[in-house]
Amino acid sequence: MSASISENDQVIVNRSDAAIRQLPPVPVIRIRPSRFWENIDFAELWHHREVLYFLIWRDLKVRYKQTIIGAAWVIVQPILITAVFAVFLGRLIKVPSDGIPYPVFAYSALLLWTFISNSILSSSYSLVVNSQIITRVYFPRIMIPAAAIGVRLVDLMIASAVLIAMIIYYRVPLGWQALMFPIFIIHIGVLAMAIGILAAAFNVHYRDVGTMLPILLQAWMFASPVVYASSLVPARMRSWYALNPLMGIVEGSRAALFNLPFDWTSVAISAAVTLGLLLLAVHLFAQMENGFADNV
Repeated sequence: MSASISENDQVIVNRSDAAIRQLPPVPVIRIRPSRFWENIDFAELWHHREVLYFLIWRDLKVRYKQTIIGAAWVIVQPILITAVFAVFLGRLIKVPSDGIPYPVFAYSALLLWTFISNSILSSSYSLVVNSQIITRVYFPRIMIPAAAIGVRLVDLMIASAVLIAMIIYYRVPLGWQALMFPIFIIHIGVLAMAIGILAAAFNVHYRDVGTMLPILLQAWMFASPVVYASSLVPARMRSWYALNPLMGIVEGSRAALFNLPFDWTSVAISAAVTLGLLLLAVHLFAQMENGFADNV
């Protein structure tokens, strides 16, 4: 009995050695962590592009369906805030504005700030508000916060008409640098997208995010050169101050509109920080997406 067992064991060993010799030198399947860009399925996003158009159009119709003055509400907020700061900071405290009339100086930045703050707030609640859609049909979930930001981009275009009127009223001369202004609009749109989808993903799992965001945004406004010029920041702090991505965007847009010199270092730092935030946000959103239907 023992001899037959030894012969069977020898046969098994020989077959195992033969199977090992037949294995390919390079493994067919390799397990590795996914890269950032592999979380973005551009083909799938393009295939569902009509969903994005529908969500934007639906939100626009709902917002202005039962309002008296309609889209005029878009320009009321930045105008009122500009008026308040123009009185207290422009006239009473006389905050320096780089030689630009303070109302147009402040409005040019408040226009961008209103866009990004409203974009982040609306996109942070977008997944929770659209819970019925998420649990019933599949499409790339990232389109929901993207649609919220798209609606605010329409608001920005409408409110920009007031900025043009103020530039004409105060006779601010425009130069070739004004052609750079749309680039900073795209830049702040990407920044809003990065923070918006990140806030939307975390707000699904942790509802405290929605409560904290207004406070954090208010602090971020005063930490950015929105109602004052960045020249007021001490030179020893400017390298750290430039890590705020809004610094490069706001100062760059003012330089484009008012023929001021560009601070290309701040613009480059802002672009790098924005790109890093976008990659991180897309990666975390993809990691958390599978649990949205269970938590909304």
